[in-house]
Amino acid sequence: MTMALTLKTRRKFWLKIHLWLGLVLGLFASIFGITGSVLVFYAEIDELLNPNLLTVSVPPDHQGYKPLAVIIDNGILAMPPPAKHVFTTYPRNQQATVQLRFVQPLTSGDVERWQVAVDPYTAQVTGKRLMGTANGLFPKTFIGLMFELHYALLLKQGFSNLIVGSMGALLIISTLTGLILWWPFTGKWLQALSIKRQTSIERLNFDIHKTVGFYSTLVLLPVLFSGVYMVVPKHVVPVIELFSPVTYRYWFNSTPSKDTTPLPMAKAVAIAEQRYPSGRLDTIYGIHDPSSTYTVCKDDVQEVGSFLHRRCIVMDQYSGKILDDDNPVTGTAGETFTHWQMPLHAGKPFGWTGRILVFLSGLACPVLFVTGVVRWLQKLRAKAQHQLKQYAATACRD
Repeated sequence: MTMALTLKTRRKFWLKIHLWLGLVLGLFASIFGITGSVLVFYAEIDELLNPNLLTVSVPPDHQGYKPLAVIIDNGILAMPPPAKHVFTTYPRNQQATVQLRFVQPLTSGDVERWQVAVDPYTAQVTGKRLMGTANGLFPKTFIGLMFELHYALLLKQGFSNLIVGSMGALLIISTLTGLILWWPFTGKWLQALSIKRQTSIERLNFDIHKTVGFYSTLVLLPVLFSGVYMVVPKHVVPVIELFSPVTYRYWFNSTPSKDTTPLPMAKAVAIAEQRYPSGRLDTIYGIHDPSSTYTVCKDDVQEVGSFLHRRCIVMDQYSGKILDDDNPVTGTAGETFTHWQMPLHAGKPFGWTGRILVFLSGLACPVLFVTGVVRWLQKLRAKAQHQLKQYAATACRD
């Protein structure tokens, strides 16, 4: 009897936490979930919406891509001189363009963000588009809007990271409390894992909430944690370091010198290619200021001893010296754990299966929010009706 009361008391405690976290953060979780589901396939969607800019036809007699240095130089020529080239995305397949990102300072003090697309077979610019401004509220593209909503809720940089990261941490707690409430202490596992048919609307809503919640939890927990890590790494890495040493590539800096100039981005790529000849170029982080570094990331790098095939090389922008190598084969347990976070957030290490699971887990967020609110309203209505009956019974006795 005492044990049953203890379990009931604990359940009420966890239920209150789960309820209020869901009511306060449920709408934001829905935004994160829906935009996250879109971003799982952001490249495909962006190409579908902008085919003339982001896709090309493969020439029947092509001899491969033009040299990256030529492609980058032609992309730079498409922008006025004050623009700074800060990021490059390599083609994800044979029909995709090379995409270069630029920041363009304005006399007003604002900064524009531009994208220039280049045909990798001809090195000809296919077009460019304004992505947004630093002081603007809304990005100029659909995918840009999805990214800003997902990672920053359209809030200003810096300020948004702590807010979104805190929300992510609280949503992890909400997910765990939901798992505690779902757990069938009575041993009725089949009932806990399925939706009962031919039942009342109230019961159906409850079954949908608990069942969708359980199955999505298996994916939501790692996705939520990786999201927190990506937006507030400086707060997460010290926790990981309690268990294993970690280096974080954004903490490295180049050593400025008056007598040297930055290496071209194509040279930085060549250094990374020498380190990892296999695989496919993915993203190239350019230099923003005299102390920033080049980071070249490659996918599908075949190396014995690792299931994760993504490698990122950080190097000094002046000397080309490699400062950090995100390699799970040679890294510590903590470093290997952090290397998994960004790919894991979109399910990429597990191919289409992983991406679809992350996509579905994102769609589960609004389902959980709506069914949770409905469940709460049902309980409020039932409680009000019960109190009304008690009041009526008392009035009759009087």
